[in-house]
Amino acid sequence: MSTIPEIQQIESRIETLGSLMRSEVLDYSQDGDLKLPIYKLSFGTTAPDAPVLGIVGGVHGLERIGAQVTVALLNSFSELARWDRQMQRTLQDVRVFFIPTVNPIGILRKTRSNPRGIDLMRNAPVDADKPARWLGGHRYSPKLPWYRGKENEPMEVESQAMIRGVQQEIAESSLAITLDCHSGFGLQDRLWFPYAKTQKPFPELGLMHSFKSLLDQTYPHHFYRVEPQAGTYTTHGDLWDYLYLQHEGLKRGKQYLPLCLEMGSWMWVKKHPSQLFRADGAFNPLIGHRHQRTLRRHNTLLELMIRAIANPHAWAALSQEQVQQHESQAQELWYGQI
Repeated sequence: MSTIPEIQQIESRIETLGSLMRSEVLDYSQDGDLKLPIYKLSFGTTAPDAPVLGIVGGVHGLERIGAQVTVALLNSFSELARWDRQMQRTLQDVRVFFIPTVNPIGILRKTRSNPRGIDLMRNAPVDADKPARWLGGHRYSPKLPWYRGKENEPMEVESQAMIRGVQQEIAESSLAITLDCHSGFGLQDRLWFPYAKTQKPFPELGLMHSFKSLLDQTYPHHFYRVEPQAGTYTTHGDLWDYLYLQHEGLKRGKQYLPLCLEMGSWMWVKKHPSQLFRADGAFNPLIGHRHQRTLRRHNTLLELMIRAIANPHAWAALSQEQVQQHESQAQELWYGQI
């Protein structure tokens, strides 16, 4: 196979949507004669300072459901952008972009790493305070999982493509949220926020807690556990830590929340333990109806995030007193036990 179904769906959208969206190939993932594109699709205003939402998937090829959920969200959103007048009006003021297959050869070959054996989510030049052993990233060998790459070498093509694609969209944005879709931890879907490198509190902790409050109040029966990634484990080389640090939004009066959707793959394995006999079984819903349910499971979250960036007055335009209140509640909720 010279491509993957996810790329075929992306290219079909590009062909049918025309001027409703903007598309570009950020770069190519390549191994010998095999060469697959890394696409970005953008919708809405091109104003640099506009609020932005970005959805990313496929960083870990073995967690294919991350790319599939991103493509499913792209497909649903594309239809709304085509016929929904309210969405079309919203897109006059905000921008939404998708990078669904960051590691396409990894997806094709069912590997966590890219073709060079490097774990892209351990690949950035960011060192953790106290990384989890092995899981937190290492430089021993690409034959072992969680390999970061050689010290002082440039980041991988795929890593650079994703970073460049995100930076193009959020650099001057007044308010940005990105969601990176993964799977593989626990019995519950989690929304992780930085840092992955340290257990010290995230600089925009008040904003993050305000977003959680918005989610809780709008959908009180949602199934996400919102928490800092470092509360579970810390890692070297996290791409989103790197992006956040490079963004330097606080210094420039910009707000940015890089979120990670960690889908609880143990839910699928618990219901069908024989999946563990397949390489991809620990990370993906392999039974048809569970797969379909997962593909539609996160539409409500997408809707909330679009409405959130379009209505910053409801949660992001905080007074200093409100920031302090949210920070105090967040410290107690998230960092009291760390």
